[in-house]
Amino acid sequence: MDFYPSDGHCPGNMEVCPALALWTTPRVGVRMVLVFELLEGYFFMSWYIYLLGLLSAFVVAFAAMPIVINLSHKIGAVDHPEARKVHAKSMPRMGGMAIFLGFMLVMLVLTMKGQTGGPFRGVLFGGLIIFMVGLADDIYQLSPKVKLLGQIAAASIAIYCGVVVHFVANPFDGWLHLGYFAIPVTLLWIVGITNAINLIDGLDGLAGGVSAIAAITMGIIGLVKGQPFIALVSFTLVGALLGFLPYNFHPARTFMGDSGSNFLGFVLGCLAIMGTAKSAALISLLLPIVILGIPIFDTFFAIIRRVYNKNPIFLPDRDHLHHRLMALGMSHRRSVLIIYGVSSLFSAVAITLSFINNPMANLGLILLLILVVVGADRIGLVTGETSVDYTIGPEEQKQVVS
Repeated sequence: MDFYPSDGHCPGNMEVCPALALWTTPRVGVRMVLVFELLEGYFFMSWYIYLLGLLSAFVVAFAAMPIVINLSHKIGAVDHPEARKVHAKSMPRMGGMAIFLGFMLVMLVLTMKGQTGGPFRGVLFGGLIIFMVGLADDIYQLSPKVKLLGQIAAASIAIYCGVVVHFVANPFDGWLHLGYFAIPVTLLWIVGITNAINLIDGLDGLAGGVSAIAAITMGIIGLVKGQPFIALVSFTLVGALLGFLPYNFHPARTFMGDSGSNFLGFVLGCLAIMGTAKSAALISLLLPIVILGIPIFDTFFAIIRRVYNKNPIFLPDRDHLHHRLMALGMSHRRSVLIIYGVSSLFSAVAITLSFINNPMANLGLILLLILVVVGADRIGLVTGETSVDYTIGPEEQKQVVS
């Protein structure tokens, strides 16, 4: 058996590779040390750094949640019931602050002597801008134009720091280099994913859980592709989300608000670009779309539905995926768990594809796309023809959710 350390060079020779010689010793303690060395060699970074990032972000976010909830009530950052929403009582909506603190503080500490420049700096500074804009919206209810300008500003900072899509997948002949279109496409992607996560934030625990599944997937693929820093950032984000979700899962005690959903969308959008920036494999270029399948497809079908019904594209409705599932009789909790399951399926497909570098795998993606379109049409997600009653009141909402 050959042992390959993190530098990728170690022949199966006990004199050249001491770790291999240690494996032949009978002592349990020595063998345990060797297991950790093997893990460290495979993960390209000390294995405990990933665990430290996840656990530290969890502790910070979880500990901050009670403070954030009290602060939300004091400054009036509260979400009140209305016809388009499914909650029946006022809820604090600044939970995203705990996610932001858990992620940012831990990443700043872990990278204090490491990689703090380039694209990651764009994620940090852009993330700060997008969080502040979302927080202002949670408190003061900003206009859509102001929020969009804030999202563009945050995305522009990330692009300036090097978070750029240089090529996209061409299913028929490799990939297409974007050239001068690289910046507009990148801007559209980051702003689009930011708003897509915001759009699925309609049920307790939904946006947080789907984002956590996506971040876990990006972390695993980062390890598989030899991108340890992407994995570290992803797992740290998972930790922050795990610290938030106990307060947000149904019945929720707080919402993440635009400060949370916009921040999550921004970071996930940037990570997706950073994770494929150095890969010329066709399948790798398609992985972000599969990983973020739920928010991307839900947003895409919302646009199609509103055009089909001759409604303004930005007009909110109650025909998103979670609304459709509840209209079919699913409970609040079951609707969320079903979407978790679908998101996990997409993630499993993405992880499987990360091991494949064969254009024929595109046939599998095409089949998956067909199944998604057929399923979406069956539940009325595409046209909304069997949509629920938009005028439903708080009491009826309570009955639907229970």
